[in-house]
Amino acid sequence: MKRRQWLRATLGLGALAGLSGLSPAVKSLRWEQRAMLGFGTTLSLRAAHEDAVVLERALDAGMQALRRIESQMSLFQPDSALSRLNRDGTLHAPPDELVDILDIAHAVSRDSDGAFDVTVQPLWLAFESARRAGRLPTAREVNEARAKVDWRALDVAPRRIRFDTPGMAATLNGIAQGYAADHVRAVLASHGIRHALVDAGEFAPLGANSNARPWTLGIADPHEQSALIARLMTDGRCIATSADNLSSFSADHRHHHIFDPHTGYSPSALSSVTVVADTGAMADALTKVFFVAGPAQARVLAHRWQVDALWVDKAGRWEATPGLRLERNI
Repeated sequence: MKRRQWLRATLGLGALAGLSGLSPAVKSLRWEQRAMLGFGTTLSLRAAHEDAVVLERALDAGMQALRRIESQMSLFQPDSALSRLNRDGTLHAPPDELVDILDIAHAVSRDSDGAFDVTVQPLWLAFESARRAGRLPTAREVNEARAKVDWRALDVAPRRIRFDTPGMAATLNGIAQGYAADHVRAVLASHGIRHALVDAGEFAPLGANSNARPWTLGIADPHEQSALIARLMTDGRCIATSADNLSSFSADHRHHHIFDPHTGYSPSALSSVTVVADTGAMADALTKVFFVAGPAQARVLAHRWQVDALWVDKAGRWEATPGLRLERNI
């Protein structure tokens, strides 16, 4: 819950694009917006079309896709497919989209040497249980939880998903919102929508905004939530952000919801990472890979994964790859 609230503050929508030079074609479009509660926050779709009926049908289909994906992947719903997998250890006849997202997660885990791992949920449970007791988990508690973390022990097949080690559990909070953004954008496009912005906790733009300008997102300073680091003009790729604040287990943000699967503790060097990638699922997952790698490896990672990124260290210093279209003087 807290993480998604923070992300919405971090990549807040606003009327940040220029207000002049309206295209007659875009100006004549009908714009509508839908919103719903999902993944512990408010999700929204904003889209345009010449035909009001087409637009309504597209938005209906987009919202239906969001609800379907959340019903499969949310930890906030006790009857979701993921919640049932965590409870029972095995899920027979899993939804196709759950198999798909876990296949993507496995590929990122493999190619990142395990820096991204959806089976870190036991670590979150250990830290959350200790937080409720007013403390941090002991080293023994962390080690016991870490022993249950291993993406290779999550067996994924079209007819069955199973944990190979007792006590394991998965979280898709680090990839599901980006995955949902991808699918909803595809649904809107299949209905003839050419201009839209999907906010599924991570962002997927389509075309231009109502001012016939690129969709623009504000990247907040993780050390001062009321301030923006920069404005990011989108280029058709998807955007995801992860950070250490508002989802912390310690006041100094040293311990937070992002874990290094190899150590069982949170990475210590970065406060925030924004990744811009061709898909929302990849952007979402890679924010954790960047966190684990740290600032010294950020540019190498961006080149390796063919993405762009902006990262902020614990001292508030930030850097970005040159492929981002940023407005810095704000």
